[in-house]
This record gives sequence, C-alpha cells and structure tokens, in this order.
Amino acid sequence: KSKGKPNGKKPAPEEKKLYLEPEYTKSRITDFEFKELVMLPREIDLNEWLASNTTTFFHHINLQYSTISEFCTGESCQTMAVCNTQYYWYDERGKKIKCTAPQYVDFVMSSVQKLVTDEDVFPTKYGKEFPNSFESLVKKICKYLFHVLAHIYSSHFKETLALELHGHLNTLYTHFILFIREFNLVDPKETTIMDDLTEVLCSSSSSGGGGSGSSSNGSGNGSSNSAGAQNHVKER
Repeated sequence: KSKGKPNGKKPAPEEKKLYLEPEYTKSRITDFEFKELVMLPREIDLNEWLASNTTTFFHHINLQYSTISEFCTGESCQTMAVCNTQYYWYDERGKKIKCTAPQYVDFVMSSVQKLVTDEDVFPTKYGKEFPNSFESLVKKICKYLFHVLAHIYSSHFKETLALELHGHLNTLYTHFILFIREFNLVDPKETTIMDDLTEVLCSSSSSGGGGSGSSSNGSGNGSSNSAGAQNHVKER
C-alpha cells in the first residue's frame, strides 16, 4: 500500500511490529503444551469449564493490563485502537460511545467483574443452573478481553518489554487464543487483526504459558473508526 499521494509524497511506512521480532516471540514463561490444557476434561461440565477458564483469563488479562496502565492514558491512547482498527463501546441501551483506550478497558473490566460475581450468571453454589444465555455472554466477554490483549501488543509492547513481562504476555496470549479456538468463542474475523502474531505464537508450537484467563463481559462493541494518524481504518 505504498501508492504515492497526488502531491507526489509517499505515505509514511507502516511502523514495524516489535512484538513480531523472533527474539521476543520465542519468550515464554513455560513450555507447556497448551492445546492439551484447554481441552475439556472428562466428566467436567462444559459450562463449568468455560466459567472457570473465563474467570481466570479475566483476572490474568486485567493484571497484565495493570502493569502498563500508567502508560495507557487519555493523551497517549485517545482511542481504543489496535493497528488500523478503532473500537467503540456500546452501553446497555446499545448507544455507541467513543472513548479513550483506558476508558474502554475500564468499561470492559468493570462490566466483566459485575458478570463473574453475579450468582445468576456465574453460579458457584452446588445445584445452581447456568442461564440459557451463558455461552453467548462468555463469547462477548472473550471478544472484549481479546481487544484488551491486542491493544497491549499494538500500543504498549515497548513498555511490556521494558518491564521484562513479554514472556508472560506471550504465554497468556497463546493460552487464551487456543482456548477460544477450542470452543469457538470468538469469531475468527474478530481476531484477524492479530493473525500474524497468532500464527507465530500458536502454530509452530502450542507452548506458551501461564496465565489463565478471566471472564469478562463488556457491553462494548468493537467498531472501527478513523484514528487521527491512520490512513485506513477498518469498519466492523
């Protein structure tokens, strides 16, 4: 996409993705075979397995984001952007809200926290049934958790690197992606934006590590919009 503009000037080249550098992609905190770890164990109820893993991923992704949250500000991240896609939040009435990245993440985490602590949605007492809408809620949660992970990579990988936490991030991402793939929890079109990273981290080996994920729900919907410095912004 290096077509010259009418004035003869070429657009600025796309910034190199630091997180795709081999010296960083091979960093993990464990070499566990995650494809085996995400599979539903025998005699475990599917909803129980989804609830346990979703809640764990929520806590781990929230923790991972907290390590760089001081760098993710309304000034540095004026939109919730991942590469050339901008996401909007949708409130409970379906109203689209344009917000900064830290606001978006706060919406995600607070709404997910509310869901995973709701006994009517994520029951913890014996004999309590999961609601009929449980799987759709888990899918929504995982979609928004993916947005948060993708934003950390696209906008805050340098800070993650400086904190020497890229091994944790790679491990968490690998585990999360293999989990949502195993149970078809997120539309592949939604995760296409990070396919280059997913290919490197999840294909050659399913090693990766450690964080389990957490549950979340967000009322926000990913939309796209044009962010100031971007030439092409996708619409969802």
